[in-house]
Amino acid sequence: MEEKYNLDYYDYDLPEELIAQTPLKNRSSSKLLVLNKNTGELKDDTFENITSYLKSGDVLVLNDTKVIPARLIGTKETTNATIELLLLKNVENDTWECLAKPAKRLHENTIISFGNGELKAKVIKKKEEGLVEVELLYDGILYEVLDNLGSMPLPPYIHECLEDKDRYQTVYAKNLGSAAAPTAGLHFTDDLLNKLKENGITITYVTLHVGLGTFRPVNTDNILNHDMHSETYMMSEYTADILNKAKEENRRIIAVGTTSTRTLESIITKHGKFTECMEDTNIFIYPGYKFKAVSALITNFHLPKSTLVMLVSALSTRDYILNAYNHAIKNKYRFFSFGDAMFITDEL
Repeated sequence: MEEKYNLDYYDYDLPEELIAQTPLKNRSSSKLLVLNKNTGELKDDTFENITSYLKSGDVLVLNDTKVIPARLIGTKETTNATIELLLLKNVENDTWECLAKPAKRLHENTIISFGNGELKAKVIKKKEEGLVEVELLYDGILYEVLDNLGSMPLPPYIHECLEDKDRYQTVYAKNLGSAAAPTAGLHFTDDLLNKLKENGITITYVTLHVGLGTFRPVNTDNILNHDMHSETYMMSEYTADILNKAKEENRRIIAVGTTSTRTLESIITKHGKFTECMEDTNIFIYPGYKFKAVSALITNFHLPKSTLVMLVSALSTRDYILNAYNHAIKNKYRFFSFGDAMFITDEL
């Protein structure tokens, strides 16, 4: 097996105290590590200075998905056993793919009750790796029911309670349906976005509802054997026109987050250009992949041996990325969802 396909090739040692447990008071005051993807050159800065690294004509693409209170804790109607569901993906109508704990207690036609029966989930299909499909039964509007009964699905490495649930949403979050935040976007404020527009940067949006495909761990030694779960994305005709024009004019397309990256690369790989669409993707980007859309990427620091470390290694090189991560560790950057940011660019 080639070294670049070995899972351990993407490992690094992270001190636990560098895993950010809470968001900073000011979104844009986080640190920013700038990496020249071609030379490995590094520069330390703060996120509010991202304006210094973007130029007039650049197109910034953000994921406007909105996190739903997708974590539900209820009981089996027959035994009162406690069951946790994480809503991952709306399959159709009121059918949802969920991650269940413990899934072994569930069978087809099992009914789980939440609250005082305001919401029920009937298991209609058992799948592998703890996944189930359920039909949700309720009166009224689903997202209002979830607001009452559900909680924000914070990652398992965050142990602190989130005082303000809006801090796990981007300021531009719009389209409900995500099981996790596109965390690279958490650093932006409305003022910063307005400043970028004033500087001639075009800002446009795609939607990818973050599900299991983004944060599921890799459990195979050979990464080529990893099975990415699909996630749903959308692109409007308006955004497609902006991006096609930018590409024709050789202007930079800069993705905010790995979810935006996967959306852009999925669309251009499938269609040969940007186009209005609503589709699913299970794209897995790792070294050897040739980027067709994205020139640069604003992202956070990712978990060791994750598909996201592989994606950023594909945009630069694995050695440059791990050198940057080691620099970040040495300089006490904060890691993961509420942590600091990185700008992987083609010029510094």
